[in-house]
Amino acid sequence: MEVRIREARREDVGLIFGWIVELAEYERAPDQVRGTPELLEGALFGPHPSAEGLIAETGGQEMPWEPAGFAVFYRTFSTWECQPGIWLEDLYVPPVGRRAGVGGALLARLAEITVARGYTRLEWAALDWNLPALDFYIKIGAARLEEWKLHRLDGEALAAVAARTSSPAE
Repeated sequence: MEVRIREARREDVGLIFGWIVELAEYERAPDQVRGTPELLEGALFGPHPSAEGLIAETGGQEMPWEPAGFAVFYRTFSTWECQPGIWLEDLYVPPVGRRAGVGGALLARLAEITVARGYTRLEWAALDWNLPALDFYIKIGAARLEEWKLHRLDGEALAAVAARTSSPAE
């Protein structure tokens, strides 16, 4: 079986959103999915897209091509390098397609995009208990940045910090 990677298309939104929900269930946080297929469509294909998507497909040799996984990513910026990079927000391969090279093919395509665009970094986060993913990332040569801790403001905490501003918004 072969793996091919293509850009996500508008008609893939329902599939991708379904996989996002599956990924959230795998990551033990299904209640944290607050987005909708409509919001995802706008983010990927609206007038000002904020992210991009890739679809992995398996098939070939008289077998039909079937969706096998996805990646959603967006551009970042490094002040230390003064260069852009890519943040991999999600990469998901349903259990039935794992160990078939799908995840590696998605990461390879993302690395190719990063290099082709002249960007200097491809970065992502992984849950500390997801040992299969963590082992895979080390196997391909990714550096684990143990000294960096991810932080987030959202919901009420985000609103509270935003309310502390000392100057009016322009």
